[in-house]
Amino acid sequence: MEYIELTVNITSEEQGEILTAMLADYPFEAFDCADGQLRAYVQRSDYEECRAEVEQLLREWQVEFHAQCVEQQNWNAEWESEWEPVDVAGERPLRIRAAHHTPAREGVLDVVIAPRMSFGTGHHITTALMAQTIASMGVEGQTGLDMGCGTGVLAIVAVGCGAERMMAVDIDDWACDSCRDSIALSGVAEQIDIRCGSIDVVRGEHYDFVLANINRNILTDMMPSFAELLGEGGRLLMSGFLVEDVAVIEAAAAEQGFECVECLSRDGWAVVMCRKR
Repeated sequence: MEYIELTVNITSEEQGEILTAMLADYPFEAFDCADGQLRAYVQRSDYEECRAEVEQLLREWQVEFHAQCVEQQNWNAEWESEWEPVDVAGERPLRIRAAHHTPAREGVLDVVIAPRMSFGTGHHITTALMAQTIASMGVEGQTGLDMGCGTGVLAIVAVGCGAERMMAVDIDDWACDSCRDSIALSGVAEQIDIRCGSIDVVRGEHYDFVLANINRNILTDMMPSFAELLGEGGRLLMSGFLVEDVAVIEAAAAEQGFECVECLSRDGWAVVMCRKR
């Protein structure tokens, strides 16, 4: 399978994160931001369809960029070998790592994943914020949905914090494979089910809480479905958007009968928790 590696020269980490959020609206499957460059990966056929819009966006930001063909297994293997574990502080500290990293110390939740450049390594601020909030929101004995699961890191954290069962869903086959490997490595495969597809694959089901770390546009589009999946008092925890987009998220949630009960932010990124009225 041929992939396009889009390399963008960035002036700051903040600029890289903003451009990542914007490019996530297109069919890019993975991002890596380091050493003054943002690298984004997308199937060649998908890139041809959105190329004009993406390049216009980057020209508006006045950044230098170039695209080249790469083989999926080569760039993914290189990235995995350089990936470092992430330690997340909070009420329930946790360590997000690959199988070859040092395990978490006693008293720290050990989350082992197969990253494959999917969202959910813990390096992005939104993943860490979501994980911290899950640890403090009280999910013991409950069932939840991790929508847009990526590596499955949030579903694994939820089970580690006492959730009885999780459903992990992602539209990307590659992410689902990564999630499947991750839950096996973390020893929670019996408590987490995986389905590949859109939110339609869980239509008609009911959960105590939903986790969604995606992006603003997809979240607002899915809001009616989230409302159907949650009963009275059900909680919806969302991230993947900037602080400036909180008002849009809260308005879309309110239209579907949600009350926003908590909003956290760090370095321009936000997490919003809503409760179904």
